Amino acid sequence: MNLKRRTRFKICCISSLQEAELAVAYGASALGLVSSMPSGPGVISESLITEIAKTIPPGVASFLLTSLQDAGDIIDQHRRCGVNTIQICDRLTKGTYDDLRSALPGIGIVQVIHVLGDESIDEARDTAPHVNAILLDSGNPKLATKELGGTGRKHNWEISRRICESVSVPVYLAGGLNAQNVTGAIEQVRPFGVDICSGVRTDGRLDETKLSAFCRNIFSTHAAGI
Repeated sequence: MNLKRRTRFKICCISSLQEAELAVAYGASALGLVSSMPSGPGVISESLITEIAKTIPPGVASFLLTSLQDAGDIIDQHRRCGVNTIQICDRLTKGTYDDLRSALPGIGIVQVIHVLGDESIDEARDTAPHVNAILLDSGNPKLATKELGGTGRKHNWEISRRICESVSVPVYLAGGLNAQNVTGAIEQVRPFGVDICSGVRTDGRLDETKLSAFCRNIFSTHAAGI
């Protein structure tokens, strides 16, 4: 990995046009728009996702976070929402990544891997050839009420580092990040990008003070050559 390149950052759980504008102003390379989930924060209507996606400028990715597991349903949802990237937060149980690529040419496909243990390394290696990127998070889809993101918890960053070293596609690191620990996360894991939701929010709203501190510490890693 080229350690001199800038670590991208994605601001997730965008809930309004104003939050999208603020995140873009601070240099976000991607915005996360959360559709229906079994649990977790940031869920907004598909109509609002569509409205926000239309305002996101070129060069900034619009991520649709989906809990759907049927490729056909995901294709239909994308066509309603009009984003340029699909973030699959659970595992496909019907259809394939090839089905998604065939139906949605030019749309990025990002698969979430919930880091639960060493088995996540094999899961990432098996998945990487079929997607544009992997996002490592701290959910647990094995629970009765699935956790598919937005937990605010860290996972084992040593496993995340090994995944980054094991796959050839970009890897985003999520889960429990904030201004205080993002520099250490970048130093240890060396991800392509980082992804944050609760760490830049107060009472569920995007907090400009926290966002500014988070961005400042990311940019400081670049200045230090990390």
